[in-house]
Amino acid sequence: QWLVAESGGGLVQSGGSLKLSCGASGFNLDRSAIGWFRQDPGKPGKEREGVACIRGNDGTTYYADSAKGRFAISRDNAENTVYLQMNSLKVEDTGTYYCAAEGRDSYYSGIDYYSRINHYDYWGQGTQVTVSS
Repeated sequence: QWLVAESGGGLVQSGGSLKLSCGASGFNLDRSAIGWFRQDPGKPGKEREGVACIRGNDGTTYYADSAKGRFAISRDNAENTVYLQMNSLKVEDTGTYYCAAEGRDSYYSGIDYYSRINHYDYWGQGTQVTVSS
């Protein structure tokens, strides 16, 4: 059974940093893309926003424009964990962060594909990130 679980959320001041972790079990990270998504708490009806993704087969990374230059996605195959290092955090980064596994070895390019939630089959429960001003 494929499972992913997030950790590392918390409360941080604007300009600060957080590092989120996504632990995977039941599969190896080189078999699936892993994406990080943010759910805006003020807009519960809005679709989760894709923030960053790392492709399984070759580790290629993609970022939403809002994350470029501030966030970094990486993985540790030995720990079977994907990380999201978030720096220079802004109030608008506040939300519940989810990691998701695509569930297949894909070779698509670009954040447009990997930010679509319907491409992901396995989701964690989310971790809350709150950035205060």
